[in-house]
This record gives sequence, C-alpha cells and structure tokens, in this order.
Amino acid sequence: MPTIKSSYLGNLRTQMKHLQSGTEVITDAPIDNNGKGEAFSPTDLVAAALGSCMVTIMGIVAERDGLQMEGLTWEVTKVMNPHPRKIAEIIVEFHWENAPEDEKMLQKLKNAAKTCPVALSLDPELKQTVIFNF
Repeated sequence: MPTIKSSYLGNLRTQMKHLQSGTEVITDAPIDNNGKGEAFSPTDLVAAALGSCMVTIMGIVAERDGLQMEGLTWEVTKVMNPHPRKIAEIIVEFHWENAPEDEKMLQKLKNAAKTCPVALSLDPELKQTVIFNF
C-alpha cells in the first residue's frame, strides 16, 4: 500500500497527501530555479527531514531515559551546488538553553541524532554539519 499520493498542480507546484493521516504538503520550485518560492521546495523538504528525523530519534532516546526535551529548537540551512544542481550541504544547528548537565546523556542524544535514518540514507557526498549548542 502506498504511503503518499501526489499530484502535479502545474506551474512547478506539487501536492502530496500522507495517506495514513490525511496531512497535505505543497511544494513549489524555488525562485532561483524558475519557481515562485511560495512553499517548501523538494530540496527544502530533504533538509527539513534531516533535522526532524534527528530530533525524533533524540526524542525516542530521551523518553526511554525519562528526559523531557522541551525547549529544544533547531535551524536548518540548505546549501545548493549549482552544477550539477543538488544539495551540497545541510547544516543543522540545535539550541537548548535548559539542557540537562548530564554529559553522558547529552552525548547519547548527539549520537542518536547523527545516526537517524535520514542521516544514514543521504548520499555520503552530501556534507552534514551538525552543531549542538548545549
């Protein structure tokens, strides 16, 4: 059974529907690639997926160990390579002002982030820069 059903809406825009939840996502080509830039581009979603996957796996580890991760935020920067056009680097920067002082736990969370399924699925040539501000 499919996970996602998608359609092309024209003008370099797509619509995707997650079949289990009914959640919909629209993509638009970026301005620098003939689009309007009015929604996430497909490559934006790849970059966003990396950060979200990292936090999801960190959250699984944290919950298992009884740790709450409220207050954790992150920013994702996507760097494109012009020729051939592809993602050259994804920078994920985490901020957590009220992080626990348990260095062993923090290292466990960092290791979890770096080994999330999306991180492991991306091409090894795609540079993943991860900055932990905690």
